[in-house]
Amino acid sequence: MNQHPIFSEHPGLIIVFAVAVLIMLLLDLGIFNKKSHVVSNKEAITWSLVWISLAMIFSGLIYHFAGPSKFYEFQSAYWIEKALSVDNLFVFILVFKFFDVQNENKHKVLFWGIIGALVLRAIFIFSGAFLIELTYLNKLLSLVGIEGFKYDINLIMTAFGLFLVYAGIKSWSAGDDDDDEDYNNTRGARLIRKFFSVSDKYDGDKFFTYENGKKLATPLLVVVAVIEFTDLLFAVDSIPAIFAISNDPFILYTSNIFAILGLRALFFLLDNFIHLFSKLTYGLAFILSFIGIKMIISPFYHIESVYSLLVIGGILVISVIASIMFPSKE
Repeated sequence: MNQHPIFSEHPGLIIVFAVAVLIMLLLDLGIFNKKSHVVSNKEAITWSLVWISLAMIFSGLIYHFAGPSKFYEFQSAYWIEKALSVDNLFVFILVFKFFDVQNENKHKVLFWGIIGALVLRAIFIFSGAFLIELTYLNKLLSLVGIEGFKYDINLIMTAFGLFLVYAGIKSWSAGDDDDDEDYNNTRGARLIRKFFSVSDKYDGDKFFTYENGKKLATPLLVVVAVIEFTDLLFAVDSIPAIFAISNDPFILYTSNIFAILGLRALFFLLDNFIHLFSKLTYGLAFILSFIGIKMIISPFYHIESVYSLLVIGGILVISVIASIMFPSKE
């Protein structure tokens, strides 16, 4: 892996990324979705194409300024995060169903959930990159006077790899355990109820309302908290997975954010065409295990990012084809 982060050599890319994301968020919230409404399939497809196109254009800039290696790293990390996020969206569908959220209010919940994810992912990725840099075995051994160990194993990366293999195996056999979960009893819901009195009724798309002169949180705020904590749990899988692709925090964060920003549009497509993804869980389980194995063996054999990208893309395509050919009976 290239040890030189992009932002130290091409700081202009940081400005391009920040400006693009800020403008798109302002347009999204302030103009195109100023009022809560039901997102149509046409609108969801349009926004999905917009976000994917922006990610591809940005990856083209990376190719131009930093070369093909960084380009493949971005593409691999982007599609890994995109794929694993679909599993997250399955749970979002269950959460909205459990709390009986109206279709016109789902976009607002997802928007604020994604704003929280922008902050949390930055903390995870940059702190993770810092810790990984400190935990190379050769570096630790040199502190006690031992030099020249043949393989430069990273302890955190190895632990991440073992965890991902376990997560992949567990995901393959998990079934539909989430279907019967009481989301009112999750940490996000409990946290809101600890600090606020919560109304039993929705008040449009408002997070707070007044009843008998008393300010109360609405169930919609509880839903946002549940979505945030759900994303936090899924980040435990997805963030270690992208560290198998690159150790450049700029590559990891920008690819992660572009993938996340397209989740709202992807959610509405998934909600309407869920039968096209019924076998995706098995594909994601395979991807997690593949990435975990890649992390474990990386000190001994490095799999190039371009080959990782081909494997991940191939698994996703096979999963969708299998979903269409063998649709779920439910």
